[in-house]
Amino acid sequence: MIDDDPVIQDLMKSFLSREGYGVRIASSGTEGLRSARERRPDVITLDIAMPGVDGWNVLATLKSDPDLRDIPVIVLTVSDSKHLGFALGAADYLMKPIDRDRLASVLKRLSSPRQGVVLVVEDDANARDLLHAILTKDGYSVEVAENGRVALERVGVTLPQLILLDLMMPEMDGFGFLEEFQKMPAASDVPVVVLTAKELTTEDRKRLNGHVERIMAKGEGMNSVLATVVDLVGQHIATPSAIA
Repeated sequence: MIDDDPVIQDLMKSFLSREGYGVRIASSGTEGLRSARERRPDVITLDIAMPGVDGWNVLATLKSDPDLRDIPVIVLTVSDSKHLGFALGAADYLMKPIDRDRLASVLKRLSSPRQGVVLVVEDDANARDLLHAILTKDGYSVEVAENGRVALERVGVTLPQLILLDLMMPEMDGFGFLEEFQKMPAASDVPVVVLTAKELTTEDRKRLNGHVERIMAKGEGMNSVLATVVDLVGQHIATPSAIA
């Protein structure tokens, strides 16, 4: 499993291990290639959006190596941000960079100015400041938090009328925040809008054509994705062994 997201790492490893498969995790493309050469896994699951050597380069290297090219690759894409956010209770999503008209439309539907606080949870200072400026200008009261842990402290003091939530953050990410926030009795009354990265394009998908077993969004109904991954793995492994 080549993926830099610790949330997905833990989820996939736990699920696949329960199904009887041995799982080896690589947190970067470089580490994944090294592990693939050392372990010669039966199946590889591959995240595309990673720092350093990204998934495209990993895939190209795997398929150009005579010893590795026949290993089935299951690609998991960054579009999980939207879908997994919905699975965890998000009311809507906004693609980055934030489009002001789209933001205004979502806010108009889910909240009203001067009726409470909008909490912006975002680790990128520029994005955080921009959202603060836009929302304040439009008449909203705004609080900010640089990660999920700080956000939990904020909602513990003042329950916002709406939360704008980035998913990829240090300390505590958006997934962790949502899981904890939903334990609060009043959480169901607060809409959460996920701020998500760019989705896989048609051109991106064409680049994968013929080189992957299947393209899957990590969060297109996470239980469904996990079940499908296990099914695909099972098709290529007669006896559960090791996955890189």
